[in-house]
Parts: sequence; structure tokens; C-alpha cells
Amino acid sequence: MKNIIIIGSRGYNYPYGGWETFVTNLVKNTHDKNITYYIPCLTTKKEEDKKIKIIDHVICPQIYIKAQGFITMFLFTIKATEYFLKYIKKEQLQNVIILELGCKVGPFFPFWHHKLKKQNAKLIINPDGLEWKREKWPNWIKLCFKISESYCIRYSDYCVCDSKSIQKYVKEKYQNKNLKTKFIAFGAYENRNPEKNELVHQIFAKYHIKENEYFLIVGRFVPENNYELMIKEFMKTKTKKDLVIICNIKENEFLNHLKTTTHFETDKRIKFIGTVYEEEALLYIRKNACAYIHGHSVGGTNPSLLEALSITDINILFDVCYNKEVGENSCFYFNKQENSLKEKIEKVEKLTKIERKEYGEKAKQRIHENYTWEIIVKRYHEVFDELLQK
Repeated sequence: MKNIIIIGSRGYNYPYGGWETFVTNLVKNTHDKNITYYIPCLTTKKEEDKKIKIIDHVICPQIYIKAQGFITMFLFTIKATEYFLKYIKKEQLQNVIILELGCKVGPFFPFWHHKLKKQNAKLIINPDGLEWKREKWPNWIKLCFKISESYCIRYSDYCVCDSKSIQKYVKEKYQNKNLKTKFIAFGAYENRNPEKNELVHQIFAKYHIKENEYFLIVGRFVPENNYELMIKEFMKTKTKKDLVIICNIKENEFLNHLKTTTHFETDKRIKFIGTVYEEEALLYIRKNACAYIHGHSVGGTNPSLLEALSITDINILFDVCYNKEVGENSCFYFNKQENSLKEKIEKVEKLTKIERKEYGEKAKQRIHENYTWEIIVKRYHEVFDELLQK
């Protein structure tokens, strides 16, 4: 029996988040009955601390952490890993791998790696993107992330990178011949045909949205996703279509900055509709967009981008290595030069039905050949087997 412990997401079967999506789909697409998954779940209910729930045959210890903003996941990762170090010893688990998601707690890795080695267990790191590049962090936090990343990668038995560009960075930055790395992206599903459910009816009615009459943005409301650039460029266009933005918008310094620099509130075409976590509704909104605009500039293979390629015919991506290696020639690309996105939007509006269909087919082929969950799960299992055979 292979015992795979995955730490770094909020838990299993959570309705949102990139890591949460990853762990849920990795488990649900695993058909190897010789694997037992352990996924700690973050709870803010003190009375549930250390209780074990079994969900879809996944062992899910509840780990209590008081909500404390961005530091919550940092504390959760430490407490969850410490819990499993004791759990492995207590239950005398064999063939154990701990997969840590993200470089949150690097300084603890030398200690954890030493303890796991004594228990003949292995440690994998998936660093995600380069967290220290995110604009939202002050310089001292960026430095902390850089140091943490260094510890995570140097004191792991294996480094799984979710983009080829991240893998290249790891190899060049940490020139360690003994460090094993492998590119394994996130996954996506194919051939989905969502229906217009009640939630979609409500959203379309409330914001006066019509099928194929809107451009779409989906992503976290952070500066490095280029909201300012995308809104400014859209406002320059003469399109009669809307710009529908699905994100966790909230009154904060960034929103106030956007209001000041773009004056988007004066443009009735721009519609922030908040978050949409209901999967069928979000898929329908994606499928019926004139085009999806992806402004993410930091990170690896983004789940939102894969979902777009799997269901949206036309995709306009920010021109950065992480996005280009996913989209290749199936997408349009824009950069920070003035009118770059404006021109792409205008070009997309002029596409014929045949041209739109051709782009859509190429995008779906990218998913079929490289990013299905079957492919991703198979690659992770190869890493698990390689480590445990050693």
C-alpha cells in the first residue's frame, strides 16, 4: 500500500482555489487501489481539531487554525505537517510520501526532511509559481519567500514543477545534480456541455448579459493579474460587447487604485459580478463568452487558463512564458505595449464563425494531448513509484 499525504491546500473537496481543485481531481481520477490518500483539512472550529473524517476513502484530519489572514495557511501547513510526522510513526506507515504544495514554510524543511528520512518516507515539493514576484507583497516578504523557496527545493527528495518554465528556473537557480525534477501541469476535463441553470439566468438578468456578447475575465483580484491594463485597453475599444469580470472583488487599496486610474465605473460595459463557485454556471459563462482574456503574469500552469482552453473557443492571453507554453498557437497574445490588447479585442470581433471554430478546436486539442486529468494523474503516479522503489 502506498500512503500519499498531500499538504498545502485548504483540504479535500473544497469548492474553490487552485490547490483545492488540484488535490480533489488528483484523488478522484486515481484508480490505483493500492494508494491511500491523506489530506488535512483546515477548520476554524476548535472542537473539530484532530478529528478524522473519511471522505471518498480519503483520510482527512481536521486541523484547527484561527483565521488570521494570509498567515493562516502558513500556520496550517506547519501544524498539518507536524501532525503527520507523529501520525506516520504512531501508525507505523510504510511507503510514505508527503507532497507539499507551495513554498510557504521552507525553513522547516531541513528538520522535516531529516525526520522523514529516519522513517524511510519521502518529501516532494511542488513550488507552484514564483511567489516572491507577486506585486502585492512588500520587499521584506518577497525576501522571505525567496529564502523559503530555497529551503523547500534544497531539502526535498523531488521537485514537481507545474510548468516547463518553472522547471527551467529551478534547474538553473539550484544547480544540484542530485535534485530530481519533473514537469507535471494541472489538469482539465474535456467534452463538457454545461446547461443554462437557474444561477446563470439570475446572473445574466441582473447584469443584463447575453450569450456571445461579452468578453470574460476570471481570476484573483490582485495587481499581477493585470486588471488595470486589461480594463484600460478594453475601455479604448468601441465594442458594444460587455467585459464580464468574475473575481473576489472587495473594497480595498487595489480597488480604489483601479477606480482612480481607470474610472471604470463610467463605462457601463464593465461588469464586476463577484465570484461564481458553482461549476456548471461558471462553465456555461465560459463557453458562451465571445473571448476569454487571461492577464495572469506570475505563476505556473494556471487552472483557470486550462479550463478556458477546454471550453472557450477564443482565448487572449498575456504574453508570458507560462501562458505561451500552454496556449501555443491556439490563442492570441497581448503585452503591456499601448493598444496591444485593444487591437487583439478588435481582431477577435472580426473573426468568422469558421475561424472561431478552428481556434476552438486547436485549444481543445492542446488540452487533449497534454492536460487531461488522466495524463496528470499518470505522471504523478510515476513519480510516486520512482521514489518508493528507491
